[in-house]
Amino acid sequence: MTATATIESRSRPGRRGPGPSGTLLLAAVAAMFFLAQLVLVGPDMGLGWDETVYVSQVSGHAPAAFFSAPRARGVSLLVAPVTSWSSSTALLRVCLAALSGLGLFLALRAWRGLFPVRVAALGGALFASLWVTLFYGPQAMPNLWVALAALAGAGCFLRARADRTLRGPVWGLVASAALAALMRPMDAVWVSLPLLLAPVVVRRWRGGWLPVALAAGLAAGAAAWVIEAYTGYGGLSGRLHDASQIQGGLSWNNAVDDQLRSQSGRTLCRPCTGGWPNPVLFAWWLALPALAAAGLAAAVRARRAAATALPLACAATAAFPYLFLIGYAAPRFLLPAYALLAIPVADGLLALMLRRRGTRRTVAVGLAAVALAGHLAVQFAVLHQLVGRATASHREWARTAAALHRAGIEPPCVLTGDGKAAPHIPIAFYAACRSADTDGHNANTTAAWLAGTAGRIPVARLTARTTAPPPYARGWRLIHVRGQVYAYVGPAVRESGTAGKARRGAAPAAPATGTTAPPGT
Repeated sequence: MTATATIESRSRPGRRGPGPSGTLLLAAVAAMFFLAQLVLVGPDMGLGWDETVYVSQVSGHAPAAFFSAPRARGVSLLVAPVTSWSSSTALLRVCLAALSGLGLFLALRAWRGLFPVRVAALGGALFASLWVTLFYGPQAMPNLWVALAALAGAGCFLRARADRTLRGPVWGLVASAALAALMRPMDAVWVSLPLLLAPVVVRRWRGGWLPVALAAGLAAGAAAWVIEAYTGYGGLSGRLHDASQIQGGLSWNNAVDDQLRSQSGRTLCRPCTGGWPNPVLFAWWLALPALAAAGLAAAVRARRAAATALPLACAATAAFPYLFLIGYAAPRFLLPAYALLAIPVADGLLALMLRRRGTRRTVAVGLAAVALAGHLAVQFAVLHQLVGRATASHREWARTAAALHRAGIEPPCVLTGDGKAAPHIPIAFYAACRSADTDGHNANTTAAWLAGTAGRIPVARLTARTTAPPPYARGWRLIHVRGQVYAYVGPAVRESGTAGKARRGAAPAAPATGTTAPPGT
């Protein structure tokens, strides 16, 4: 392997692509990623909480949920070609799975000439087989797209540095940076720091337009987010402050143990309490640093240390805020780090296997095959349980929405709640109602507005049976929706008597007085 890698490292990146067979290998990895999403996750999982917020911005199915400070419009733009005319979640899932497969293929191709094709293919397969990658591949969520953009951007940066006559990698870097910033501006900045600082640290990389191209891409992608900060959040500093507050305040916090606990399939670990999961579930996570170090050692021997050191540095800066600056964990936050680690880890894994000769190589390959088989079994087991839980909870939301319709709460309508019985924001989307809150991180309206609106259109506050109503809902009727879910309903519902007769015209827009988002966005 070392001799082959050395020869490839001395070739001019971009002048020699992976060739037809290499392209087919990368395409096969991307195709398997697409098919695995359809088989293991499936298109019928329903929309999650955050997804309903993003999709509602461009969907005719329900009024737009209020946008929180950390969110960006990239996901809404991504799904708009489907959701603007169709309410089919299955169609949306299939389209996103196909797009993520294509994105993985393009991201891996950005590394052509920098590593042997087998290294890029194995790295792509390792990344694509993680439960967190497969789970979020077909979802309307931004983290995977930041990951793919980061992987492509690092490859384009290295190829452009190796051959300054090429223009394709420069434009690829601009597009990758813009995509990452369009999805999550702050994540894009963190992951791009090593690329911006590399010309300062590495003398032979000084000069050229790459830092300018990278900055231009970041600025283009984040422009809408920055403009929206001044039009809706009191300025850029105000939006950053609100985003920090929603995430619990950014300060020194060791969330490494939280990330380990979340490897059992917890999409949001906040607060991250309880016992440790079986070590088998996070053994792969602990092995990543050792395999990355092996990849760096292999790169030094092959005289292409920069091609490995740079993505490792980008992975470190991408992971840093989510390991040490927030007090909770969500596995999807580390997707950019996993994507950037994938190729160096694959290089290290192949180096550990193929450097040996004879019987020792056979033993090493056999042990690696057994370890990878066990790794895949763990990933797919976690994914299976997670998909089952998510599908069940989303169906519960749909059933609750149907029960609300039977009780006379039909569009145009407004849902609010205290979160004790059911999450009213996603249920509002399923019911095609507007979601509203008067306090907390989700505050976007006032008690006076809710009280006034309740006399014209159906307004309901989801709650538990024993929870007293807030002052504006005193005198509202308490009804049983289903299961443990109850609701205080306004006079418009009480007066209608039957479902569908409570309509009094379109629901007015709620006055925005704050930001909304579930914790951990």
